[in-house]
Amino acid sequence: MARVPAELVRRQTEEVLRAWGMPEDMLRTTAEVMTETDLIGVDSHGISMLPGYDERRRGGRIDLRAVPKVVKESPVSALIDAGAGLGHPASVMAMEMAIAKCRACGIASVGVRNSHHFGAAGYYAKLAADAGVVGFVTSSSRFVSLVPTRGAEPVLGTNPIAIAAPAARNPPVVLDMATSLVAINKVKVYALRGEPIPAGWVVDGEGRPMTDAAEALKQLTQRPEGGLAPVGGADQVLGGHKGYGLSLFAQILGGTLTGGSFSPVRNATVGPDAPDNIGHLFLALDPAWFRESGAFETDMDAIVDTLHAARPADPAKPVLVAGDPERITRKERLRLGIPLPETLRAQIRKLAEAAGAPYLLG
Repeated sequence: MARVPAELVRRQTEEVLRAWGMPEDMLRTTAEVMTETDLIGVDSHGISMLPGYDERRRGGRIDLRAVPKVVKESPVSALIDAGAGLGHPASVMAMEMAIAKCRACGIASVGVRNSHHFGAAGYYAKLAADAGVVGFVTSSSRFVSLVPTRGAEPVLGTNPIAIAAPAARNPPVVLDMATSLVAINKVKVYALRGEPIPAGWVVDGEGRPMTDAAEALKQLTQRPEGGLAPVGGADQVLGGHKGYGLSLFAQILGGTLTGGSFSPVRNATVGPDAPDNIGHLFLALDPAWFRESGAFETDMDAIVDTLHAARPADPAKPVLVAGDPERITRKERLRLGIPLPETLRAQIRKLAEAAGAPYLLG
């Protein structure tokens, strides 16, 4: 697996999006989000998404020339229509609006409708934490992939939830999780690498765990039964019903509240070339409205320090806090490069050449 410098990955993403006709400011934002996502180790949501975007672009489901527009606004809220474009530019716009509004009112929320895939939810939550406020992000999903507790077929999506909070001395705490055990694209990454997936991520139509990544990906994308297990697993013994509930409310808040679609209904009522109409929700809270200046951040440091100081079960594996693994991976990948499997690089080369964009990944 080749290691490619982050700047080359960013440039390659920009070149492809430019060749597809995306406006310059929006493609730079999109490439920034995607490259940062690869840098922190979320390989499922970075440059590996380009082949999928290309398929939807050619099928007329994504309008890469779309410009997000504010359709409704108040001092503490707003609604943005993404115009059936990629979700990254609309999502950055939404979180930046939420941050600005919460400084004036303490709390603010901005919804996005008529969007597509927006990458890693944690990127947008961290935007808020980097600005000194608490960020919350959730979203619906275009794929129906999650099998609910007691179910045998998928009904919900991977529907992410991300929350980030700033500290004083320590980096922000950033939680970014799918409400399924993993995202579909993580299964795709394992298939690209030719590696087996852990038992329990994906179940077949009989509820049996699958380990062959390629077959699991086919189960998720080509077959009506089986799918991803929710956080906690396929049954209630380890709390799978809790992950199912989280996925449901991610759909309600990210999709239904904002006017986004519910994929099972959408898929049954519109044609295959219709936009996905994914919905996202961005919430920002300013600690200065709830605590004395600096008190929240100081207490956050105490929490993080206490967790880091907890006695580990294995001395070689210290206790981490949400966001630590991503920071460790980012530091390594900035030094060594982003690992890209040969299969993915071949796909990128093919779509770049088809678009008339230069291929830069070696």
